[in-house]
Amino acid sequence: MSTPLFIRTVSLRLRLTLALVLAFLLIFLDHRLGAMQQVRLYLNSAISPVQFLAVLPEQGLDNLVYSLQSRRALTRENDRLKRELLDLQGQLQRFEFLVNENDRLRTLLASDERTERLRMVAEVIAIDSDPFTHQVVVNKGTRHGVFIGQPVIDADGVVGQVVDVGITTARVILLTDQSHAIPVRAAGSGIRAIAQGVGDTNSLELMHVPHSTELQTGDLLMSSGLGGVFPEGYPVARIQSILRDESLPFAQIRAVPIANLDRIRMVLLLWDEQSDNQPIRSDEGGTD
Repeated sequence: MSTPLFIRTVSLRLRLTLALVLAFLLIFLDHRLGAMQQVRLYLNSAISPVQFLAVLPEQGLDNLVYSLQSRRALTRENDRLKRELLDLQGQLQRFEFLVNENDRLRTLLASDERTERLRMVAEVIAIDSDPFTHQVVVNKGTRHGVFIGQPVIDADGVVGQVVDVGITTARVILLTDQSHAIPVRAAGSGIRAIAQGVGDTNSLELMHVPHSTELQTGDLLMSSGLGGVFPEGYPVARIQSILRDESLPFAQIRAVPIANLDRIRMVLLLWDEQSDNQPIRSDEGGTD
């Protein structure tokens, strides 16, 4: 006896009728008795953990992306604010100098025209490994208008000057290098001297100062502007000690640099508005 290939089941019409009856019955019960609300509540409670686990990876990824974007935005904002702060501190040094000049006999200096300097923020990217030289490398070069001999300051005072320039980098010699010297004058008395590096990042020596000098411990030394390299009126160092030994031809005067030369990270490159060398604006840091 052969087995039929297709077994007859409940007809589709009967299935549809049963489904409609069941649907109307559920609607009636939900509306009249409220029983389905309880069932729906239990079902929702049962599948809530599953829904939570299903959306958890997406929420975690969204939170991670938001966190990374926020961190990146905060980093950019922090770098921008640091550059602006450094620029403002550089301007403040100039303003303090002008205030000191006004306290003195400005009428005697009326013919000395003082012009504002153009500035550009640069970042120290390398330090010379030679222990006998004090030099750093910054991330600005000829592409940005940097030139040899250009003065460099930081948020506190004079740092040094550019001695070598590449396309995108420049080498800066610090004040404390043994081969570097800068003309200075005392902010109070106006006495001029030459501050020479001694190979120590925390010390400078004033050269050829007579024993009869009126310089005193604690005097602030400013750039004098002589020589035409460093602009006048920027803080350089503060006198730490004075030794007047008559057996020596000159007084031994030590000073501490105002700038933190052993931990500089951001510096300002200065341009004279009337100079042939002018800064070139870049995306990394603009000029005034």
